[in-house]
Amino acid sequence: MSFLELNNVDVGFGPASSRTEVLSNINLSVKEKEFVAIIGFSGAGKSTLMSLLAGLEKPSSGSVTMKGKPMSGPGPDRGLMFQNYSLLPWLSVFDNIKLAVDRVFPQLSKKEKSDKIHHYIEMVKLGHAPDKKPHELSGGMRQRASLARTLSLDPEILLLDEPLSALDALTRSEIQDQILNIWETDKRTVVMITNDVDEAVLMADRIIPLTMGPKATLAEEFIVNMERPRDRHTLNDHPEFMRLKSEITRFMMDLNQESKNLKTDEVIPMPKIKPKDFSLPSATPRFKQRGSQLGTPKPKSAA
Repeated sequence: MSFLELNNVDVGFGPASSRTEVLSNINLSVKEKEFVAIIGFSGAGKSTLMSLLAGLEKPSSGSVTMKGKPMSGPGPDRGLMFQNYSLLPWLSVFDNIKLAVDRVFPQLSKKEKSDKIHHYIEMVKLGHAPDKKPHELSGGMRQRASLARTLSLDPEILLLDEPLSALDALTRSEIQDQILNIWETDKRTVVMITNDVDEAVLMADRIIPLTMGPKATLAEEFIVNMERPRDRHTLNDHPEFMRLKSEITRFMMDLNQESKNLKTDEVIPMPKIKPKDFSLPSATPRFKQRGSQLGTPKPKSAA
């Protein structure tokens, strides 16, 4: 039995007369403690797929199950990390995490909650900034605070919805390494959405492309047969890394070209509609009207 499974899932929006089919015939099986990356272009439906896994979206047809049971909605067993850090600006790093811990673990004592919060703050290397508010942090530090909040829920599945896409290359690399170190330590199940081939090959056990939308579906997977831990500094010399990177990039570019070929340059003619004339009728100057009523004034006689 799969730990997390989507079976023949379709997702569409809108009324039947103008319905948009976003995802079609999605089949995904994730093992416990596996790291799976879904890779695709912007607008293909990656975030919709992640919302299905988080229980934020229900399928139009098909089923989403976790440990063999239907998924009825969101829950703390699935920790979702968004593209945006989503921290409350008026709360400190500590209090943003505390808000989540209070909600999920109300039975813990005040000290136990504090210890738990500080544990994850230290894990993401923010031990120097627990009292800082989001506006006092860099973009990378905000994302680390968001990661600490997600991890503090002790989720069985960690869902990463392109959380590093807005970061600079150096900060992105640093947080990638932190996520990998955390995963190596306690081996949670991870499903990551990304549009970065290098990131997917570096981090995942399996990489599954999402085809172009509408009616996007999951294509044939790529297995990452590379030893762990992986050293980013030597990846460009690793033959398996280069092979996977080349094959996945070629596959994605072929998808993009196929999508372009399906598009037509049909010009839809505009209806021949003449605009209404809203101009006012020309009015006779007032002095002429008065002249016509009172007569033309006689010229003054010379003195």
